[in-house]
Amino acid sequence: MKAAVIVFPGINRENDMARALEKGAGASVTRVWHTETSLPAGTDLVAVPGGFSYGDYLRCGAIAGRSPVMKAIIDHADRGGEVLGVCNGFQILTEAGLLPGALMRNAGLKFVCRQVRLNVENDTTFFSRTMKKGDVVSCPVAHHDGNYFADADTLKQLEGEGQVVFRYAEGTNPNGAINDIAGIVNASGNVIGMMPHPENMIEPLHGKVDCLPLFESLAAA
Repeated sequence: MKAAVIVFPGINRENDMARALEKGAGASVTRVWHTETSLPAGTDLVAVPGGFSYGDYLRCGAIAGRSPVMKAIIDHADRGGEVLGVCNGFQILTEAGLLPGALMRNAGLKFVCRQVRLNVENDTTFFSRTMKKGDVVSCPVAHHDGNYFADADTLKQLEGEGQVVFRYAEGTNPNGAINDIAGIVNASGNVIGMMPHPENMIEPLHGKVDCLPLFESLAAA
């Protein structure tokens, strides 16, 4: 697998993401600067990592979602290529129109940094197929604007078509996200965004390896 990890000014999880892709999926990883207008030849997966692109000015992900590299990412997705966005990456994918809905300020109006528990809601995606629906995993979160919101029609589609991939387990929703939504997939099944950071729970030094199977799913896919 060839993976491209996109780097914007202010992104700070690119090395964590690259490590997880290499360890979990055996991927060959290339870091791609945001001013590039094309992806490396043969790219299978584009990963948009977390951090604070452009200092989270305007709206989180708003400037990054309009960077030169995004056209190449959109074209990749339109061809059926896989795209994964985590935390700020999720925000960027919604700003770019690759995923529906929006990420708003946390309901408590504070930055949250702790572990939560995630329910696996869809075990057929390229990022969850080694898991089973109903599995519960621990995963860190670190965000200020992770409150997922979608209008009624969009929410009905997401829930009705099985596009909710991860949901905060009861009592662990850190941001007020509607329906406890922590991660979604697009209607075509090749673009996934999630707020928690699975790349930071894949090896013993992280305390747990709960999220390693998610990256192993990429190899299985």
